[in-house]
Parts: sequence; structure tokens; C-alpha cells
Amino acid sequence: MDRRKFISSAALGAGATALAAPAIAQDKITWRMVTTWPKNFPGLGVGAQRLADRITAASGGRLSVQVYSAGELVPPLQSLDAVIDGTAEMSHGAAYYWQNKSTALSFFTGVPFGMTARELTAWVRYMGGQELWDEIYDQFGVKGFLSGNTGTQAGGWFREELTGLDDIKGLRFRTPGLGGRVWEKLGATVTNMAGGEIFQALQSGTLDAAEFVGPYNDLALGFYQVAKNYYFPSFVEPGLATELVVDKSKFAELPEDLQAIVEFVCAAEYDQVASDFYANDPRALQTLVNDHGVNVRQFPEEIVQAGAQASKELIQELQDSDDDLTQRTTASFLEALKLLRNRTETIDGTFVAARAQYFDL
Repeated sequence: MDRRKFISSAALGAGATALAAPAIAQDKITWRMVTTWPKNFPGLGVGAQRLADRITAASGGRLSVQVYSAGELVPPLQSLDAVIDGTAEMSHGAAYYWQNKSTALSFFTGVPFGMTARELTAWVRYMGGQELWDEIYDQFGVKGFLSGNTGTQAGGWFREELTGLDDIKGLRFRTPGLGGRVWEKLGATVTNMAGGEIFQALQSGTLDAAEFVGPYNDLALGFYQVAKNYYFPSFVEPGLATELVVDKSKFAELPEDLQAIVEFVCAAEYDQVASDFYANDPRALQTLVNDHGVNVRQFPEEIVQAGAQASKELIQELQDSDDDLTQRTTASFLEALKLLRNRTETIDGTFVAARAQYFDL
């Protein structure tokens, strides 16, 4: 090869590389994630931050995610609206917070007497749930991904011990989603508020009772200081999922590898958050009982049975809804639950019962 041509070609190549460098820098994208959780909040807030950090790291910084905790950029329960109106590109919260936009969204967080964490994942990933979720969120120009799960939650904190259904009448209770509608059927006066607002409402007497998640979070929020009766398990939130919501048009503009990174990191975080809660809920419960004198109780059978009946009535109302998406989502959920609960109850449940009875170490 002619030496002068080689030097000339090399110089052109170097110049092209130098010119290309700014273009690569321009390809770096920064997205804002607003959340419904307090900063560094165990499990949920930490999970949101870890998800953002993992997306940033996995993309080599090409997609950098900046997290804003509850109230830093928008009020916590306006997080989804912030994505819809373009204030942020992502939100991290729970789909049932937005049931005023579509009742069907509640199925992607938690349903009374419904799916466990693993059952919900199976429905969303493999049994048509994601497609319905996409259709619901298409109306608002966003897309949702499962991003975590708390597992079966605690039933809530009550100032007074519950002896039966009469104790529910007029009870001022913080609890959201379809579960809140079930408690309303039982006679409670239900309200929803962000996690960081609950303690003050309990302390001031605005609330008589509240549920949020479970021991891991509730210990951090200090509910034990104002209520000592802690009920387990929740029958309205058997496997509560969190979500990452993204601006659909901006997501579609991302290169395919960045889209895949967002999707796969969310899937990984779903399991990471679930494991975090499974490990730390029992530790936190020990602290609540041993160090703070909390009374752990189970709901009276009368309340559980009435809750189950109210849940059946609610599901029937959703099946009869005038909204096509709510009807179809309910039908899909119930069809999947009928199949999945057979495994959970006859295989997993039978094993757990046998272990409890015979394997005492």
C-alpha cells in the first residue's frame, strides 16, 4: 500500500473519530423519575433508586435516570400525572393509586382475596395481563412495567382491638384501591393518602386506623408510636405490586437496546424488591414486638368472612361494569386466578402445611 495514501487515510479516520465524539455525547439521555415514596424509604424508595441506578449503569450512562422522591418535584399522588403532562419521563408508584382514571388499573397492584406475588407475575408476563395493561395505559400515552412486590401485606394498625364487624362501622381508615372499596362495604370510612402523611393523621386522630405495607416499612414510619394493635394478614392486599410508568412516545424513541434494559431491569427489580421484603419483614416485626410492645393480632373470623363476601360482590360489580376494559381485565384476571390458585393451594399450600406440622427444628 502507498505510504502517503495510508497516512492520508489514517488522518481522515482520526478526524472523523474526533468529529463523531460530540455526537456520541449528544446521544446521552437524562430522564426524571418521580416517585410516591419518601427518600431512602426501605424496600420501596430504595427499590426505585436502585432501579434508576441499574438502568444508568447497564446503559453505560447513555440513559441516566434522576430520582425525585415524594414531594421533591410533584406531590406523591400526582406522580402519574407528571408523566402524562411531560413534567417527568418516569414515575414509580402503585397502579391502584390511579383507579380514578381507570378501575382496571387496580388489578395490576393488588386485588382482595386475589393473586399472590408469584401468581400476579405469571398473569402479567405469560397470560395476557401485560397486553391489557398496555391497552389501559395507551389512553394516557404511557406504558407500565412491574417493578417490585411487597408480598402479602399487613392488615393495618388499629387504635382499638377489633372484636367483630360492629367495630368497623364508621372507622376512619386509610387504605387504597379495591381493598378500600371492600372496607367501605364493611362500614369503614375510607381515605387514601401518601405513606409520608399517614403518621400525622393517626397521631392527630384524623384516622382511627391505617394500613400501608408491612413491618419493614411500618417500623420506619413509626406507626407503633400511636397505635399498638397490628393485624395480620391483609385479606385485601395478598401480593401488592409496584410499577414503573414511562412516557410511551419517548420510550419508543429509545434505541432497542435501551428499551430492553428498562424492561429487564424492571423484571429483575420485581424479584429483588420481593426478596428484600421477605427477608426484612420478619426482622422488623420482631423489633416491633420485642422493643415497642406491639400486639400482633389476626382479624376476627367474622370480619374475614364478611370481607370475602364483600370482595365477591365487588368483583361481580366489575364484571358488570359498563367499561369494556374493566370487564375484560376482570375476566382475564379471574381466568388466570382460577388456574394459578390450583397450583398455589394444592401444591405450595399442601407443602407449607406439611412443613408446619411435621418439620419442627
